[in-house]
Amino acid sequence: MAVLDDISNSVVDWADGFGLLGLAIVSATEAIIQPVPPDLLVLPMAIDSNSPQGLLAIFLVATLSSVLGSLGGYAIGLYGGRPAIERFASPSTSRKLDELISRYGDAGVFVAAVSPIPYKVLAWTAGAGRMDIRTFLLAGLFGRGIRFGLEVLVLGFWGGEFFELLQDPYFWGAAGVLSIAAIMPLRSWWKDLDSSQEQHFQQN
Repeated sequence: MAVLDDISNSVVDWADGFGLLGLAIVSATEAIIQPVPPDLLVLPMAIDSNSPQGLLAIFLVATLSSVLGSLGGYAIGLYGGRPAIERFASPSTSRKLDELISRYGDAGVFVAAVSPIPYKVLAWTAGAGRMDIRTFLLAGLFGRGIRFGLEVLVLGFWGGEFFELLQDPYFWGAAGVLSIAAIMPLRSWWKDLDSSQEQHFQQN
C-alpha cells in the first residue's frame, strides 16, 4: 500500500502541474492500465475552480478522456485475450467482471464506470469477450459522466457547505448507518458474482 500511495502522490503531483492536460493524461491512462484514479485530480481541481466554465471543463476532460482511454483497455483485452487479463488482474476480480458483463451487459459496464470497480479491468474483460464497442462506450460515457459530474457538482458548487457538513458528528453517524446498510448487500452481491462464475466453470 505504501508503494501505491507513493506512486499515486508522484503521479498527482506531476499531473497537477499540467492542469487540464494532466487530468486528461491521468484519466485516459487509468482506463488503460495505470492504477491512479482521476478522482484524485478532479476533486481538488473542482474545489479550486472559481467559475462554472472551469467546472464544466474539468467534467468534460475527465469524462471524455476516461472513455476514450478505455478504448485502449478494450484493445488490450481484444488482442491480448485472457492471458493479458490474468497477468494484471487477480483471478477473482477477472471472474467477477466476466459474470458482471455476462449477467448485466451494458448495465454492468455502467455500474463499473460509476463505482470503485476497476474500470480498466472491465475494459479488458469487455474486449476479451468481444462486447459491442458502441454499447461499451455509451455505457461508459453515462457511468463516467455521472461519477465525475457528481464530484464536480458537489464540490464545485457546494464545497463550502459540504465541508461544514463534514464537521457535524450527526452527519458521520447517519453516513455510517447508511454505509453499512448499503455495503452489506453490495458486498454479498459482489461475492456472488465470483461464486456464480465458479459454478459455471465447474459445470463446463
